[in-house]
Amino acid sequence: MYALMQRWCLTIAVIGCAPVAALADDWGMGASNSKIPPSGVFDAVSTPAHEINTVAFFVISITAVIFLIVAGLLVYSIVRFRVRPGDDGREPPQVYGSNPIEFAWTTVPVLIVLVLTLVTIRTIYTVQARARPPGALSVHVIAHQWWWEFRYPGFGIVTANELHVPLSDPKSPTPTFLDLESADVAHSFWVPRLAGKTDVIPNKKNSMWIDPHVAGTYLGNCAEFCGTEHGMMLLRVIVEPRADFDRWVSAQKEPPAMDASAVHGRQVFESTACVNCHTIRGTQADGRFGPDLTHLMTRETIGAGVAMNTRDHLKIWVNDPSIMKPGALMPAMNLGDKDLDDLVAYLATLR
Repeated sequence: MYALMQRWCLTIAVIGCAPVAALADDWGMGASNSKIPPSGVFDAVSTPAHEINTVAFFVISITAVIFLIVAGLLVYSIVRFRVRPGDDGREPPQVYGSNPIEFAWTTVPVLIVLVLTLVTIRTIYTVQARARPPGALSVHVIAHQWWWEFRYPGFGIVTANELHVPLSDPKSPTPTFLDLESADVAHSFWVPRLAGKTDVIPNKKNSMWIDPHVAGTYLGNCAEFCGTEHGMMLLRVIVEPRADFDRWVSAQKEPPAMDASAVHGRQVFESTACVNCHTIRGTQADGRFGPDLTHLMTRETIGAGVAMNTRDHLKIWVNDPSIMKPGALMPAMNLGDKDLDDLVAYLATLR
């Protein structure tokens, strides 16, 4: 289902402004997403999502009972008091001023609204007012058109579009707190199985937290229309056991190994506009407008989930991003064949 939605969003975005190949190719995303166990929005694996599901089902249950009662009385009235053969056509006796009925239809709705209000307040407090414990992981999330930047201030790590967090054991909770800001327009961070939507607004910091109880990859997206490629501003949250997460952190802290065979590709990178937008630790590239590429090849996707991160897809992306993602703010590099091949070969060493 997610792959079909993604294909639909991509199709809507590129109709009339991209080669036909883009309409027929999901760049391997469908096959990748199909490996993630299918689940629904209500299949919560984190406390905030579970709390939201609980209040949602509670409201649905109450409103369903109200609907059945009202619909039942309506059907009964239609059948019981329908026109019958032999009726004289006169209006039946009119009864006014039944105090018990008026009391009931005033008191019961007030009590229902009060209960729903109290339950909602409790859920909001649980989700939004939790104190940040000393051992919590803090991640600074910055939304861009159209990708996600993740900064781990406690580790000095910067990555993009794929958020790694440790598994939170209920016996020893390790929640992750996200501080969300926007670099441009209004966005919305939403990973349905982990938490509700949180708006990401320019010049304002919003916060949310998650504590995933099940390891795996969870798909999310921007839930606020933010421009041309809103439909392809996707993200992944990779939940790992603590030991695996610690290994990932250690690897991310290290600079990428320099491959002697990719020297010319690095020179191409450092001599083009790439360095104005991207950062690669250990090089003169220190840009802030695009994703940090220091460990580019450890990410499963490129372009905020528009394509699988393979060398062939990377070559298409570097040469002309609009083929995959029309409207992307990254310009086409227009390199010669050798420079392009060498640049992609260098990027493929960034692990």
